[in-house]
Amino acid sequence: MWILSFSSVVNLIWRAQVDVLRQLLRVFIRGAEGPPEKELSTPKTWTIMAALHSKPNFSNAQVVEMVARLFSLTPSEIRPFPSYDDQNFYVSCMEGGEYVLKIMNSEDSENPSMIEVQTFAMSVLHRNGLPAQTALPNAAGQLMSLEEMDCGHGVQKYMVRLLTYLPGTTISKVPLTPQLLYETGKMAATMDQILQKMVHPNLGLLDREKFVWSLSNVPQLEANLNILEGDPLEEIVKSVIHQYKTSVMPKRSNFRKCINHGDFNDLNVLVQLDESGGHRISGILDFGDMNNGYYIYELAIAIMYMMTEHPEPVEVGGPVLAGWESVLPLNETEKDCLYALVLSRFCQSMVIARHAVKKHPENEEYLMISSRRGVHILRQLWELGKEQVEKAWFQSATQFSDRL
Repeated sequence: MWILSFSSVVNLIWRAQVDVLRQLLRVFIRGAEGPPEKELSTPKTWTIMAALHSKPNFSNAQVVEMVARLFSLTPSEIRPFPSYDDQNFYVSCMEGGEYVLKIMNSEDSENPSMIEVQTFAMSVLHRNGLPAQTALPNAAGQLMSLEEMDCGHGVQKYMVRLLTYLPGTTISKVPLTPQLLYETGKMAATMDQILQKMVHPNLGLLDREKFVWSLSNVPQLEANLNILEGDPLEEIVKSVIHQYKTSVMPKRSNFRKCINHGDFNDLNVLVQLDESGGHRISGILDFGDMNNGYYIYELAIAIMYMMTEHPEPVEVGGPVLAGWESVLPLNETEKDCLYALVLSRFCQSMVIARHAVKKHPENEEYLMISSRRGVHILRQLWELGKEQVEKAWFQSATQFSDRL
């Protein structure tokens, strides 16, 4: 039996709340995206798919048996990590080593080729020196195992992987110093450069044309703006979408293409203390949103999410941009569209979250954790305007780079 301190319990509850937000939205996304192999028209409304019956519910005893049978390891400690539609377990083994046993929900388990591409991407990043998890082969030499189990709704199949454990805490829990923000931008650019060179027969699956979180699909939000009716934020969101359609879409041909991680946020980046008393990035998590996109999308996503954790959000852009451009300088079109893309990501987050709350009002407190902070930042960025925000970002980036 393991006894947790009060602070540990509070931390687990907080992480569970945030994880519910992210996983509910992922369920929401699947309803909008549809099967990747089919051509779909833009949906008039998004639907939340019922994931309750697809979530695995393996007991600790079953996990012990599975780890022993599949990987010839003897767990000495097991504890669950919060998850909405998958199951994740921390596993420490008597033979040595720490791992994460990831049991996918039965719905995602029906698409092993996509899971294979995501697993391969993690290994490519790891081989190139980036802190990504890797999957351990099972006794049969395979990186994935399809397990059958009745979790209360009949026998279903669940994809199982044993991943390396990455120590650290999420970047959301530490002070976002300019140096750490610089390293965040640098890491995001390096990651995308490596992913773009990746060779795999199933990369075509990453052409997720109707994926609602893709920054290529911002206009899809228009069909669901009724969720903001009567909210002062509605006019800002409409204006941002209009700016995207008139100022970004005509210029996308000048963006440089790449494979995006797609969710380089404050909960998917781990950090550890370094020798100087600051923090270094020790982990990149969650490759479930990978899709074919553009380099500038990844930068906009990183800036947006780091803003939600900073007391002075506008100050985030400069250091992140400086880190990014130390690896991959932006072209003039990308620079011109960065402001609109950051605001567009805020709009995606808010509209999708509020739609999810409408479908799951019992989870409103959890679903709105990030959104409430984002409302204030979006309004601030819009009121400051493109010229003033860009001036702050690009001047700060230049000054930061000059000091290095």
